[in-house]
Amino acid sequence: MEQTYFRRGFGLKKELKPVIDAEYHSALVERIRARGYTDTFGDVTVRLAQQFGFCYGVDRAVDYAYETVHEFTDKRIFLVGEIIHNPHVNQRMTEMGIRFIYPTAKGVFDFSGVTPDDVVIIPAFGVTLEDFATLGKIGCILVDTTCGSVLHVWKRVESYARDGFTAVIHGKYTHEESRATASQVNKHPGGKHLIVRDMDEAMLVCDYIAQRPGHLSREAFVERFRARSSSGFDPDEDLARIGVANQTTMLAKDSMAIGARIHEAMRERYGEAYAEENYRSFGTICSATQERQDAVGEMMKDPPDLMLVIGGYNSSNTNHLAHLCRQHTRTFHIQDAVSIDVDTGRIRHKPELNPEAAEVEEADWLPPGPFQLGITAGASTPNNKIGEALTRVLRIRGIEVSLTGDALPA
Repeated sequence: MEQTYFRRGFGLKKELKPVIDAEYHSALVERIRARGYTDTFGDVTVRLAQQFGFCYGVDRAVDYAYETVHEFTDKRIFLVGEIIHNPHVNQRMTEMGIRFIYPTAKGVFDFSGVTPDDVVIIPAFGVTLEDFATLGKIGCILVDTTCGSVLHVWKRVESYARDGFTAVIHGKYTHEESRATASQVNKHPGGKHLIVRDMDEAMLVCDYIAQRPGHLSREAFVERFRARSSSGFDPDEDLARIGVANQTTMLAKDSMAIGARIHEAMRERYGEAYAEENYRSFGTICSATQERQDAVGEMMKDPPDLMLVIGGYNSSNTNHLAHLCRQHTRTFHIQDAVSIDVDTGRIRHKPELNPEAAEVEEADWLPPGPFQLGITAGASTPNNKIGEALTRVLRIRGIEVSLTGDALPA
């Protein structure tokens, strides 16, 4: 019987490594890393965060996508959503012949065009239980690149549902990962979930749990969280036993703070003994996300004059890195190297954490004299895009460098 499910690749990693390195590697970035993450070019001192760019899960997803294209040369290959949240990488997938299945505004995927003869790649974010079941019924070949850190969260959420706890998930309810994570409660009858975007939403939940003055009515609560909770969610019953989890790309300190507030609200309403018995919180913070946030925190102890954060505008982990940096220094979150125009010296960037914030264009953004430039990048940003962005900044300053970072003659 033909194998139709693959999670460990096709043994082509070594063969394809030169191809992938050629497309995503940057000798300039490697030079700076080798020099202690700091280097000087003319009057610009460049500091790299000590953890940045592609994480293991993203590396794996990209590797498997390339392997899939080389393994199934005679089949149509589809991708559920985006492989990762990086426009350059997703464009490469398109150029390789991969067809994207995009969700509707409500996050629903239409697989009606997929046949048993096709190959479907599941992205690093994973897919919902329902979508996985639909693809299984079609009988197509599945290449599953779901990140191990995401799977770890799924196991926790499933255990909450199994034991009768509602999973309260810190994340964006429209995000592929959060939707896939929330769906894990459906492995058990009566499983419930509730997704909170931030501390403001979490406090609405806490106020209801503790029955504080001014809390939402039951009807208002149900309406407010209708799209963010399980069907038939009843706050009077379903907030009595809670297990906390998170979308892996959220700010770790925010996830932990939300969990602490929920625990506090349960103690306030029911007492210490009850809260200890009916509240759970396990370590579901992605180590790569944490390491990149920690690296930025370390850099901000002595912040550079200007910070460049590189990564997709729809990338949660990149947005949060930019948010951390803005609290300490002037920060520009750019989607790609092309956001920096060498001819005009202008930069296009996203100025706020708000996902609805529009991109803005700015002139005269570089300091006039010698300055320190800090750089970090989201977990879905390849090194070549970091190197290209730095090269463009230096060219605006009249500094030309080779691909290896050596100064070129004027």
